[in-house]
Amino acid sequence: MSQIFAYIDHHAGQAADSALELLSGARKIDSGAQVTAVVCGSGSELDQVCQEMSTHYPQVWKVDKEDLSYPNAELLRGYLMNILPAEGIVLAGHGTLSMDLLPGLSVKLDSPYVADVVDIEGLEGSTLKTIRQEFGGQAHAHVHCDVSQGAVITVRPGVFAPDESGSASGEVVDKSAEAGQVQAKRRYLEVLAAEMGDVDITKEDILVSIGRGIGEEENIEEAQELAETMGGVVSCSRPVVDAKWMEKSRQVGTSGQTVKPKVYLAMGISGSFQHMGGVKGNPFIVAVNNNPKAPIFQVADVGVVADMLEFIPELKDKVEELK
Repeated sequence: MSQIFAYIDHHAGQAADSALELLSGARKIDSGAQVTAVVCGSGSELDQVCQEMSTHYPQVWKVDKEDLSYPNAELLRGYLMNILPAEGIVLAGHGTLSMDLLPGLSVKLDSPYVADVVDIEGLEGSTLKTIRQEFGGQAHAHVHCDVSQGAVITVRPGVFAPDESGSASGEVVDKSAEAGQVQAKRRYLEVLAAEMGDVDITKEDILVSIGRGIGEEENIEEAQELAETMGGVVSCSRPVVDAKWMEKSRQVGTSGQTVKPKVYLAMGISGSFQHMGGVKGNPFIVAVNNNPKAPIFQVADVGVVADMLEFIPELKDKVEELK
């Protein structure tokens, strides 16, 4: 039986969406494994997250340190090194913090590191079989690693359904003293909030999101008319912002805004990890793309292989008819 640890990212007393997805991922590694949540931070917000996780995980390890009021990967790496067993399997959501934190942790633990996993096929003996995407999602790579001495793995957010059973009644174990004291060369200064535009796409239930397939700036008006007809607003992928056709506040993705719409209409968007990493929750995704092999179709609830500029007026007319 494997010992699996899930590093729980959190902010303002709320666990990241990946928290319960990691539990589902751990079950795919070993359905009978002891899965322990590891939550690091400071003060009452940390306690809040730990209590929330204890309703899902059988055990929660808490590391309460004043210098972790803002997550510092350099400090976290040292604290985790002091409490994690070398043979444990560590899971975390793939994101900016984990990309900073976990490669170095795998070196310190002398364990294999597999990043941005999109599926887990399970264990065969001491061999863990995982799947990653390459070339922007155009190809899948089957990556096998020996976990007899542990492993460090990041899981792409959204690839596993969250385990929301909420019946663990787990124990919160304070590991703060065992984590010891760690020094870091860098320190937190402040958070600079991004300026918001005229529309806050993070609050919208319906998003018509446009990508490179929009072709020209003049065509954005058609997408805006469709969005208005559907009762939503227009968002976009990075190429549209890079072309200076829309403002940064409209960009969805890891380098843009994180959104949680009920309906996400992806028009002319390939569906790279960088873009889909900004789409959270469980929206109904409709993808329109003229490339049948576009990665977006792997996550879409409905996929349409078509030229978006031909599809938009047809959909607009149909929505108006239904209204």
